[in-house]
Amino acid sequence: MRRFIAVLFFLGAVTASWAQDARLSNEPHLVTRARYKLQPGDRFDVSYRYTPELNQSVTIEPDGYVNLDPTGPIKVSELSVDQATDLITRLANKRLRDPKVTLTLKDFHKPYYVVAGEVNHPGRFDMDQPTTALQAILTAGGMEAAARSSQIILFRRLNADDDEVHVLDLHNVKKRSDLEHDLMLQPGDMLLVPRDRIAKMERIIKATNIGLYLNPGDLGF
Repeated sequence: MRRFIAVLFFLGAVTASWAQDARLSNEPHLVTRARYKLQPGDRFDVSYRYTPELNQSVTIEPDGYVNLDPTGPIKVSELSVDQATDLITRLANKRLRDPKVTLTLKDFHKPYYVVAGEVNHPGRFDMDQPTTALQAILTAGGMEAAARSSQIILFRRLNADDDEVHVLDLHNVKKRSDLEHDLMLQPGDMLLVPRDRIAKMERIIKATNIGLYLNPGDLGF
C-alpha cells in the first residue's frame, strides 16, 4: 500500500512539473536588446592606466576606423564597447607590457526606430527602453482606419547593403497569448504599416530598395 501511494505521489509530481513547463513554454519570451554597437561619428576616450601619456579622445571616422598611438588604425564600428576595449588591449599588448585599457563612450547615436505608413504620427522615435512592434505603432499614434494591420512590414538592417524583412500580423493582438505575433524591435528597425496588401516580399532586400514600398509622406519627415 505504501509503495502504491509513493508511486502515485511520484506520478503527481511529474505531472505537475510537466504542466508547469507547458505553461511556461506558452509564455511570451522577453528578448533582451543587443548591446550598443559603435558607429561612425561616435566619440570615446581611451585611457591607459600605466601609460597615461598615451590617453586619447577619438572620433570614429566614416569608414569605421580610429587611429590610436599604440595600435595605429583599427576598425571599431559595429563592435560593442567591451569588444572594442578587448581589441585595443590585444593590439596594444604588442607594444606595451600588460596594458590596462579603459574605453569611455562620450558621445554616441541614440538608438531609434522608425514607424512609417498608415499611422497617425509617422516618424523617427528614440528607443529609450525595450520596445515591441505594437508598442512602437502605439507610440506613433496608432493605426489609421485604412491600415492593413495583418501585414505590418519590419525592415531590419543586416549590413551596409541588405535589409531583412519580417511580416507581422498584429490584427488580433488583444491578449497575452497573442503576443507571439508581436516582435521586439532592435535599434534602427523600420516598421511600415501599409494601406494596400503587398503581394510579394523577398526575405532579404537591398537597403536602397526600401523606398519602393513607401508612398510620399509615409515617413512623416
